[in-house]
Amino acid sequence: MWTKENRGRYDRSKLRYPSDLTDEEWALIGPIIPAAKRGGNKRTVDERAVVNGVMYILSTGCQWASLPKDLPPRSTVNGYFRRWDDDGTLDRIHHTLYVECRERADQGGQPDRRHHRQMGSRGQRHHLRGMSEDACRGIELTVHAQ
Repeated sequence: MWTKENRGRYDRSKLRYPSDLTDEEWALIGPIIPAAKRGGNKRTVDERAVVNGVMYILSTGCQWASLPKDLPPRSTVNGYFRRWDDDGTLDRIHHTLYVECRERADQGGQPDRRHHRQMGSRGQRHHLRGMSEDACRGIELTVHAQ
């Protein structure tokens, strides 16, 4: 519930973009990100910045060419987005943030069937009822078939 006592907990005004992950969210998401493949070059990209880029695209719906310059290059963010979509990482991120949001709202991580949509095939919109409604923001994941 949105009260004076918990208002600071959900304040996103100190973030660069409202879609950026907080430290608390990154602590949940960081372990989900797959490790770099063995035998290749060392990963030089900041994974958190890439996740912030993906979240920016998903939350704003902007074109890849409109990705802000202070985020990683669009080719990098797009490459990770496609890879994470294929290997299920995006679904795991979505589920982790969804469960956290539900627990914050004191609903035990279980979906509220009034707002729940089954995660089906590609091309469907998947809604993460997030942290703007009663302490959560809304993030919409839309995955398009290629």
